[in-house]
Amino acid sequence: MGTKAKLEYIWLDGYQPTQSLRSKTKIEKDFSGKLEDCPMWSFDGSSTQQAEGGSSDCLLKPVALFPDPGRKNGWLVMTEVLNADGTPHESNGRATIDDDDSDFWFGFEQEYFVWDTEHNKPIGFPSGGFPAPQGQYYCSVGAENAIGREIIEEHLDLCLDAGLNVEGINAEVTMGQWEYQVFAKGAAQAGDETWVSRYLLERTAEKYGYAINFEPKPIKGDWNGSGMHANFSNTLLRTCGSQSAFEQVCKAFEPVVADHIAVYGADNDQRLTGAHETQSIDKFSYGVSDRGASIRIGIATVENGWKGWLEDRRPASNADPYKVAAIIVKTVKGASANIKV
Repeated sequence: MGTKAKLEYIWLDGYQPTQSLRSKTKIEKDFSGKLEDCPMWSFDGSSTQQAEGGSSDCLLKPVALFPDPGRKNGWLVMTEVLNADGTPHESNGRATIDDDDSDFWFGFEQEYFVWDTEHNKPIGFPSGGFPAPQGQYYCSVGAENAIGREIIEEHLDLCLDAGLNVEGINAEVTMGQWEYQVFAKGAAQAGDETWVSRYLLERTAEKYGYAINFEPKPIKGDWNGSGMHANFSNTLLRTCGSQSAFEQVCKAFEPVVADHIAVYGADNDQRLTGAHETQSIDKFSYGVSDRGASIRIGIATVENGWKGWLEDRRPASNADPYKVAAIIVKTVKGASANIKV
């Protein structure tokens, strides 16, 4: 009798303004472990706000495959949603990315809260009131400050064992808030790995009886929100050696602020206030080492002779990395075409 593999098909639903992860398991006999041998599958789109009941079939097209370290004979299959005729569904942000040659590299800094659903607060918050003010929790150690480390460490191990390119983790500014970073060469791949890492994070927290809160400002008041800072580069930025070229790329973002904000996450206005290391949502700025700017030019890029990357600090923690990557690629391509170095 052949070995049976568990293929967990993962996709994004059609909920608005924030899509959720969905998944279901397909059993395959004698699976080869290759993406091309993952069959197309279907699901009931009427249950995910992606189709009407009278014509409910939507298709799942496998686009990335990773071993699932949390299940025996398991695989994680990231998919994109197609209509029944094979065209991209309107909820499919991955299909909007124009980076066929993977010239763009992305690093997403995913912030989030581990959430106590019983008390509707971040883990570690007292049942009444608030903990000590933020500041002592950032990159903290010790049981009074670093709350939930066992969940975060387990998630990191799962991501690494799955082959995801997670490059680091740290406790964030607010109690119960954490961050990890994902890097990939290729905009679509960066989105794939970020979504699969989110899936593993949700599943790990589930095991401990907690949820993951990706809202950009779940704790009101004098507390940092959660972002998904997007670090990006293309060949021009990695090789130009020109301050002028970097500034021209940055300036290209200013006329299209509204287009970017539209896909940078719901309720982001609660986070982008001009305080707590953010620029106001209706303003645009850029600067070297400026964490209060819309786009930060890292000091490492400057010290490397103006060869490196840029960081768009505006995307919220609940933004779709596919859509964020797609619009950044569009804006940078438009600017790059007019830059001579």
